[in-house]
Amino acid sequence: MAEIALDSLKAAFIEAAQAAGREILRVYGTQFGVECKADDSPLTEADKAAHAAIKAVLTERFPDIPILSEEGRHLPYNVRRHWPRMFVVDPLDGTKEFVKRNGQFTVNIALAEHQRPVLGIIGVPVQGLLYWGGPDIGAFRVEDGRETPIRTRKPEPGQGHVVLESVSHKSPDMDAYLATLHVRQRVEVGSALKFCVLAEGKADLYPRFNLTYEWDTAAGHALVLGAGGSMTGLDGGPFLYNKENLKNPGFVARA
Repeated sequence: MAEIALDSLKAAFIEAAQAAGREILRVYGTQFGVECKADDSPLTEADKAAHAAIKAVLTERFPDIPILSEEGRHLPYNVRRHWPRMFVVDPLDGTKEFVKRNGQFTVNIALAEHQRPVLGIIGVPVQGLLYWGGPDIGAFRVEDGRETPIRTRKPEPGQGHVVLESVSHKSPDMDAYLATLHVRQRVEVGSALKFCVLAEGKADLYPRFNLTYEWDTAAGHALVLGAGGSMTGLDGGPFLYNKENLKNPGFVARA
Protein backbone atom coordinates (compact mmCIF):
# COMPACT_ATOMS: atom_id res chain seq x y z
CA MET A 1 0.00 0.00 0.00
CA ALA A 2 3.10 2.21 0.04
CA GLU A 3 2.24 3.66 -3.39
CA ILE A 4 -1.20 4.82 -2.19
CA ALA A 5 -1.65 7.39 0.57
CA LEU A 6 -3.60 5.86 3.44
CA ASP A 7 -5.60 9.05 3.94
CA SER A 8 -6.76 9.01 0.30
CA LEU A 9 -7.66 5.34 0.44
CA LYS A 10 -9.49 5.69 3.75
CA ALA A 11 -11.44 8.71 2.49
CA ALA A 12 -12.51 6.82 -0.64
CA PHE A 13 -13.55 3.77 1.37
CA ILE A 14 -15.62 5.88 3.73
CA GLU A 15 -17.26 7.77 0.87
CA ALA A 16 -18.03 4.53 -0.97
CA ALA A 17 -19.38 2.75 2.12
CA GLN A 18 -21.59 5.68 3.05
CA ALA A 19 -22.91 6.04 -0.50
CA ALA A 20 -23.72 2.33 -0.59
CA GLY A 21 -25.38 2.57 2.82
CA ARG A 22 -27.67 5.35 1.62
CA GLU A 23 -28.74 3.27 -1.37
CA ILE A 24 -29.37 0.25 0.84
CA LEU A 25 -31.50 2.20 3.32
CA ARG A 26 -33.44 3.82 0.45
CA VAL A 27 -34.52 0.35 -0.69
CA TYR A 28 -34.88 -1.00 2.86
CA GLY A 29 -37.81 1.32 3.46
CA THR A 30 -39.76 0.06 0.43
CA GLN A 31 -41.60 -3.10 -0.57
CA PHE A 32 -38.65 -4.42 -2.53
CA GLY A 33 -38.63 -7.57 -4.64
CA VAL A 34 -36.21 -10.47 -4.23
CA GLU A 35 -34.60 -12.31 -7.14
CA CYS A 36 -32.81 -15.64 -6.91
CA LYS A 37 -29.27 -15.98 -8.29
CA ALA A 38 -27.87 -19.12 -9.90
CA ASP A 39 -26.58 -20.36 -6.53
CA ASP A 40 -30.03 -19.79 -4.94
CA SER A 41 -28.79 -16.80 -2.93
CA PRO A 42 -31.09 -13.76 -2.84
CA LEU A 43 -30.54 -10.57 -4.84
CA THR A 44 -32.34 -7.26 -4.39
CA GLU A 45 -32.33 -3.79 -5.88
CA ALA A 46 -30.25 -2.74 -2.87
CA ASP A 47 -27.41 -5.12 -3.80
CA LYS A 48 -27.29 -3.66 -7.33
CA ALA A 49 -27.56 -0.03 -6.26
CA ALA A 50 -24.89 -0.42 -3.57
CA HIS A 51 -22.55 -2.06 -6.09
CA ALA A 52 -23.02 0.83 -8.52
CA ALA A 53 -22.37 3.40 -5.78
CA ILE A 54 -19.14 1.74 -4.65
CA LYS A 55 -17.90 1.16 -8.17
CA ALA A 56 -18.48 4.82 -9.08
CA VAL A 57 -16.34 6.08 -6.17
CA LEU A 58 -13.50 3.57 -6.46
CA THR A 59 -13.27 3.82 -10.25
CA GLU A 60 -13.10 7.61 -10.10
CA ARG A 61 -10.47 7.70 -7.34
CA PHE A 62 -8.38 4.67 -8.34
CA PRO A 63 -9.05 3.84 -12.00
CA ASP A 64 -6.02 1.53 -12.26
CA ILE A 65 -7.08 -0.84 -9.46
CA PRO A 66 -9.49 -3.61 -10.54
CA ILE A 67 -12.60 -4.35 -8.50
CA LEU A 68 -13.72 -7.85 -7.53
CA SER A 69 -17.32 -7.42 -6.39
CA GLU A 70 -19.94 -10.03 -5.64
CA GLU A 71 -22.33 -8.21 -7.94
CA GLY A 72 -19.76 -7.37 -10.62
CA ARG A 73 -18.19 -9.29 -13.47
CA HIS A 74 -15.82 -12.03 -12.30
CA LEU A 75 -12.90 -12.18 -14.69
CA PRO A 76 -11.14 -15.52 -15.27
CA TYR A 77 -8.12 -16.42 -13.18
CA ASN A 78 -5.73 -16.16 -16.12
CA VAL A 79 -6.53 -12.43 -16.08
CA ARG A 80 -6.80 -11.92 -12.32
CA ARG A 81 -3.58 -13.72 -11.45
CA HIS A 82 -1.62 -10.81 -12.91
CA TRP A 83 -3.23 -8.31 -10.54
CA PRO A 84 -0.80 -7.17 -7.80
CA ARG A 85 -3.69 -5.56 -5.95
CA MET A 86 -7.46 -5.38 -6.15
CA PHE A 87 -10.49 -4.05 -4.33
CA VAL A 88 -12.65 -6.82 -2.87
CA VAL A 89 -16.26 -5.70 -2.42
CA ASP A 90 -19.48 -7.11 -1.05
CA PRO A 91 -21.97 -4.27 -1.62
CA LEU A 92 -24.57 -5.85 0.67
CA ASP A 93 -23.28 -8.65 2.87
CA GLY A 94 -26.10 -10.47 4.57
CA THR A 95 -28.83 -10.10 1.96
CA LYS A 96 -30.83 -12.76 3.82
CA GLU A 97 -30.73 -10.54 6.92
CA PHE A 98 -31.71 -7.55 4.77
CA VAL A 99 -34.73 -9.47 3.47
CA LYS A 100 -35.65 -10.45 7.04
CA ARG A 101 -35.31 -6.76 8.01
CA ASN A 102 -33.30 -7.57 11.14
CA GLY A 103 -30.67 -4.90 10.49
CA GLN A 104 -27.72 -7.30 10.59
CA PHE A 105 -26.22 -6.57 7.17
CA THR A 106 -23.10 -4.69 6.12
CA VAL A 107 -21.16 -3.04 3.32
CA ASN A 108 -17.70 -4.62 2.90
CA ILE A 109 -14.82 -2.99 1.01
CA ALA A 110 -11.19 -4.11 1.15
CA LEU A 111 -7.88 -3.65 -0.59
CA ALA A 112 -5.86 -6.84 -1.07
CA GLU A 113 -2.23 -6.85 -2.22
CA HIS A 114 -0.33 -9.97 -3.22
CA GLN A 115 -3.20 -12.10 -1.89
CA ARG A 116 -3.26 -10.45 1.55
CA PRO A 117 -5.82 -7.97 2.92
CA VAL A 118 -4.16 -4.65 3.79
CA LEU A 119 -7.14 -2.37 4.50
CA GLY A 120 -10.82 -2.99 5.07
CA ILE A 121 -13.96 -1.06 5.94
CA ILE A 122 -17.28 -2.44 7.11
CA GLY A 123 -20.32 -0.19 7.12
CA VAL A 124 -23.41 -0.97 9.19
CA PRO A 125 -26.10 1.13 7.51
CA VAL A 126 -28.94 0.65 10.01
CA GLN A 127 -26.73 1.70 12.93
CA GLY A 128 -24.84 4.44 11.10
CA LEU A 129 -21.53 2.80 12.04
CA LEU A 130 -18.27 2.28 10.22
CA TYR A 131 -15.38 0.02 11.19
CA TRP A 132 -12.05 0.25 9.40
CA GLY A 133 -8.50 -1.01 9.83
CA GLY A 134 -5.71 -3.18 8.62
CA PRO A 135 -2.41 -4.79 9.63
CA ASP A 136 0.15 -2.24 10.88
CA ILE A 137 -2.58 0.42 10.81
CA GLY A 138 -4.81 -0.42 13.77
CA ALA A 139 -8.59 -0.70 13.86
CA PHE A 140 -11.23 1.92 14.51
CA ARG A 141 -14.97 2.39 15.06
CA VAL A 142 -16.55 5.54 13.61
CA GLU A 143 -19.86 6.82 14.99
CA ASP A 144 -21.30 10.30 14.48
CA GLY A 145 -17.95 11.37 13.03
CA ARG A 146 -16.04 10.29 16.14
CA GLU A 147 -13.28 7.74 15.58
CA THR A 148 -12.38 5.38 18.43
CA PRO A 149 -9.55 2.82 18.38
CA ILE A 150 -10.68 -0.75 19.03
CA ARG A 151 -8.78 -3.88 20.04
CA THR A 152 -9.45 -7.57 20.34
CA ARG A 153 -9.47 -8.89 23.89
CA LYS A 154 -7.15 -11.29 25.65
CA PRO A 155 -8.52 -14.69 26.64
CA GLU A 156 -9.86 -14.91 30.16
CA PRO A 157 -8.21 -17.94 31.81
CA GLY A 158 -10.75 -20.53 32.84
CA GLN A 159 -13.72 -18.47 31.66
CA GLY A 160 -14.37 -20.27 28.38
CA HIS A 161 -14.74 -18.80 24.90
CA VAL A 162 -17.47 -16.57 23.55
CA VAL A 163 -17.97 -17.89 20.01
CA LEU A 164 -19.63 -16.11 17.10
CA GLU A 165 -21.71 -18.02 14.58
CA SER A 166 -23.97 -17.27 11.65
CA VAL A 167 -27.67 -16.49 11.98
CA SER A 168 -28.64 -17.98 8.61
CA HIS A 169 -25.90 -20.49 7.76
CA LYS A 170 -25.69 -23.40 10.19
CA SER A 171 -23.10 -26.18 10.04
CA PRO A 172 -22.89 -29.50 11.90
CA ASP A 173 -19.12 -29.16 11.69
CA MET A 174 -19.37 -26.17 13.99
CA ASP A 175 -20.94 -28.28 16.73
CA ALA A 176 -18.21 -30.91 16.39
CA TYR A 177 -15.47 -28.27 16.50
CA LEU A 178 -16.89 -26.47 19.52
CA ALA A 179 -17.25 -29.76 21.39
CA THR A 180 -13.43 -29.79 21.57
CA LEU A 181 -13.28 -26.36 23.25
CA HIS A 182 -14.34 -24.80 26.51
CA VAL A 183 -17.23 -22.62 25.29
CA ARG A 184 -18.98 -20.23 27.62
CA GLN A 185 -21.45 -18.74 25.11
CA ARG A 186 -22.47 -19.04 21.47
CA VAL A 187 -23.71 -15.80 19.92
CA GLU A 188 -25.54 -15.61 16.58
CA VAL A 189 -24.66 -12.55 14.50
CA GLY A 190 -25.44 -11.88 10.84
CA SER A 191 -23.07 -10.97 8.01
CA ALA A 192 -19.58 -9.48 8.51
CA LEU A 193 -20.80 -7.94 11.77
CA LYS A 194 -19.15 -10.96 13.37
CA PHE A 195 -15.74 -9.54 12.47
CA CYS A 196 -16.71 -6.20 14.03
CA VAL A 197 -17.80 -7.86 17.28
CA LEU A 198 -14.52 -9.79 17.41
CA ALA A 199 -12.43 -6.69 16.63
CA GLU A 200 -14.20 -4.70 19.36
CA GLY A 201 -13.20 -7.23 21.98
CA LYS A 202 -16.68 -8.65 22.60
CA ALA A 203 -15.93 -12.27 21.59
CA ASP A 204 -13.04 -14.70 21.31
CA LEU A 205 -13.58 -16.84 18.20
CA TYR A 206 -15.36 -16.83 14.86
CA PRO A 207 -15.00 -20.26 13.21
CA ARG A 208 -16.58 -20.86 9.82
CA PHE A 209 -17.03 -24.22 8.12
CA ASN A 210 -19.62 -23.63 5.42
CA LEU A 211 -19.39 -21.63 2.20
CA THR A 212 -18.14 -18.07 1.99
CA TYR A 213 -16.52 -16.13 -0.85
CA GLU A 214 -13.57 -13.78 -0.87
CA TRP A 215 -15.82 -10.69 -0.77
CA ASP A 216 -17.49 -12.00 2.39
CA THR A 217 -14.26 -11.99 4.41
CA ALA A 218 -11.60 -9.62 3.02
CA ALA A 219 -12.72 -6.45 4.82
CA GLY A 220 -13.37 -8.26 8.10
CA HIS A 221 -10.07 -10.10 7.85
CA ALA A 222 -8.20 -6.79 7.51
CA LEU A 223 -10.17 -5.29 10.41
CA VAL A 224 -9.43 -8.19 12.76
CA LEU A 225 -5.73 -8.08 11.91
CA GLY A 226 -5.67 -4.36 12.59
CA ALA A 227 -7.36 -4.92 15.94
CA GLY A 228 -4.69 -7.40 17.03
CA GLY A 229 -6.40 -10.66 16.12
CA SER A 230 -5.64 -13.34 13.57
CA MET A 231 -7.37 -15.36 10.87
CA THR A 232 -6.18 -18.62 9.36
CA GLY A 233 -7.49 -21.57 7.45
CA LEU A 234 -8.76 -24.50 9.49
CA ASP A 235 -5.33 -26.08 9.07
CA GLY A 236 -3.64 -23.03 10.58
CA GLY A 237 -2.25 -21.93 7.22
CA PRO A 238 -2.51 -18.46 5.67
CA PHE A 239 -5.89 -17.28 4.40
CA LEU A 240 -5.38 -15.85 0.91
CA TYR A 241 -7.27 -13.84 -1.73
CA ASN A 242 -7.41 -13.66 -5.52
CA LYS A 243 -7.34 -17.44 -5.66
CA GLU A 244 -8.23 -19.40 -8.77
CA ASN A 245 -11.41 -20.48 -6.98
CA LEU A 246 -13.10 -17.49 -5.32
CA LYS A 247 -14.81 -19.78 -2.80
CA ASN A 248 -13.11 -19.63 0.59
CA PRO A 249 -11.99 -22.64 2.57
CA GLY A 250 -13.07 -22.86 6.20
CA PHE A 251 -11.38 -20.53 8.63
CA VAL A 252 -11.03 -19.43 12.22
CA ALA A 253 -10.78 -15.76 13.18
CA ARG A 254 -9.34 -15.35 16.67
CA ALA A 255 -9.07 -12.52 19.17
